[in-house]
Amino acid sequence: MDIKPPYGYQDIVPLAKTHKVRLPEERNIPTLFQNLTALPLSFTEFAVAAHDYPITFVSGDNDKTFVAMAILGVEPRQNLFLTANNRWDTQVYLPAYVRRYPFCMTRVTVDGKEQTDRVACIEKEALKPKGTALFDNKGEPLPVWEDLRKLLFEFEADLARTEEMCRKLHELQLLETFAAQASPQGETPIALTGMYRVSEEKLHALPADQLKELAQSGILSRAYVHLLSLNNFQHLLNRRTQRRTQDAPANKTDPKKLN
Repeated sequence: MDIKPPYGYQDIVPLAKTHKVRLPEERNIPTLFQNLTALPLSFTEFAVAAHDYPITFVSGDNDKTFVAMAILGVEPRQNLFLTANNRWDTQVYLPAYVRRYPFCMTRVTVDGKEQTDRVACIEKEALKPKGTALFDNKGEPLPVWEDLRKLLFEFEADLARTEEMCRKLHELQLLETFAAQASPQGETPIALTGMYRVSEEKLHALPADQLKELAQSGILSRAYVHLLSLNNFQHLLNRRTQRRTQDAPANKTDPKKLN
């Protein structure tokens, strides 16, 4: 049996009723996610995430399939929403992709064949003998797992809706490549590439029946939310400037230490 970890995870194993888990504190971000520049978003997250993050589409298989992502930084391995103590900024939305950690859902491959059903898994590093039990001695779920399970399975179902949205946008040839350029004052401009957005021109040119279908499925509203969210690239640049300003005093050499 072969299990492939989702984006950002390292080594996962199927969840067992005997497992005890070290659950992260609220908004305390595991090391795995601290250096990610983007995170997958699910269908219902678009509206709330668009207040804080640019939402773009990316492809990892030469434009065959696409994923909706919240952009977290303007440079590689940069998450501008972490505070000094590696907690997610309490003023912004925390994506469900992070909130579900250390759990995930994934398909397994048996004898070279990918199975249809997804399996609930857990990051191996989170398994601890003195961790939190999720099931009682009779194998019945405890309240803590009931809440986590609801988040995990609802998020997985919502990700499937996102996949369908991306498939539809691609099928209608509405996705186009674009680059965002950040120009920090006094620094070399930073170019962000490899992203896709919905083409407003192509969207407006669709026949009425296709627009109606997109509207009824909720895809049309999310397309416009995504386009509006692209203005948040400036907010990312502002966060970068603010972080550099805060870090500057700590990077200066104390003249007294030279004597």
